[in-house]
Amino acid sequence: MAKTGFYAGDVLLPQGIDMTKWSVVACDQYTSEPEYWDEVDALVGDSPSTLRVTLPEIYLEQDGVKERIEAVNAAMLSYVESGILKEFKNSYLYVERTMRDGTTRPGLMGVVDLEEYDYRKGSQSLIRATEGTVVERIPPRLRVRENAALELPHIMLLIDDEEKTVLEPLAARKTEFDVAYDFTMMMDSGAIKGWFVDAAAAKVVDSALAALAEPGAWSAKYNVTDKGVLLFAVGDGNHSLATAKENYEQVKRAIGADAAENHPARYALVEVVNIHDPSLQFEPIHRVLFDVDASDLLSELGKTYELAESGEGQKISYVWKQGKGDLVIKNPSANLAVGTLQNFLDKYLAEKGGRIDYIHGEDVVERLGTQDGNIGFLLPNMEKSELFPTVILDGALPRKTFSMGHAYDKRFYLEARKIQK
Repeated sequence: MAKTGFYAGDVLLPQGIDMTKWSVVACDQYTSEPEYWDEVDALVGDSPSTLRVTLPEIYLEQDGVKERIEAVNAAMLSYVESGILKEFKNSYLYVERTMRDGTTRPGLMGVVDLEEYDYRKGSQSLIRATEGTVVERIPPRLRVRENAALELPHIMLLIDDEEKTVLEPLAARKTEFDVAYDFTMMMDSGAIKGWFVDAAAAKVVDSALAALAEPGAWSAKYNVTDKGVLLFAVGDGNHSLATAKENYEQVKRAIGADAAENHPARYALVEVVNIHDPSLQFEPIHRVLFDVDASDLLSELGKTYELAESGEGQKISYVWKQGKGDLVIKNPSANLAVGTLQNFLDKYLAEKGGRIDYIHGEDVVERLGTQDGNIGFLLPNMEKSELFPTVILDGALPRKTFSMGHAYDKRFYLEARKIQK
């Protein structure tokens, strides 16, 4: 069988607690909306919660982050020692997430071998980043992980399974599986149900993934002969997976490659989703600039690129205190509008200062973009069918190119896994 780099893992699940309060949205959401996190904190109160064992990124640049990380690590040990987390050995979990609009997104929880993952642009590994990884974003995340007893994943990997051979057979058999959890999620974010995949179904999963990774069939599928097999493309949690990789490399340097071969840090817990599932929708990730002279920024954008209000070219929209506008870039510097805009913004911010945030909802962009000293840019969407061929042929897309759905439909922290010996 072809190598896949994806396996059943040892999963920790809480027992006998309020699961709605336990499960909290991914840390990289609502990064400019402190009121969201304040509401979650009030809702959780003193109940066991993944809020206490993760660090929302809104706090990464604030004072006291060292103390927050220490509190996270202490809470992890407390949860382990208290016995609220039960370990289920060598398990796949089939998951169905009911989203806010009522649609259901199926997924499969397991672990990936970080030896098979390389986030660098141009890599030919089985598991690859879909977007550019900002290496400067790894160190603060590494400080959270390097002394952590547990990992709690929000990483979602995509497979290009048009024939629906991996997840869909599990959906057909789910009533035969034991239920792992079933509850309503906080903040009007839908519901989730998970099942333990039995041994027979797990073999079907392994065989189906191996078939997708078979080099001859893979090369014929994408009409390439000089590229390494891409089986998993990172859909969400790119920087979290990159941080897991760097943590593992540190462990390997410290204890040696032989000892690291069976170390739990070699693996990362992820959810696999089929890019062809109709529930999976790509959403553009917009930009909001803070503490800038919006008029000057638009002027410099016009000096950098040939702009028009209509016609052929890459289209973006903007919103600021004085209103809204549409722009067409006639001489783009990248294949996608997001890359062309990002090239300019990176240079502008480096020269003139200011801050950028990456926003998922148009309403949030319009609310933040119209405030004094801010400007928001609204970007067009990218088609799902473009993802795998583009990553295979061109490498990683510009960072923060797309999002898999709205913030409230993102993966929530729920399952955990030990990463220390």
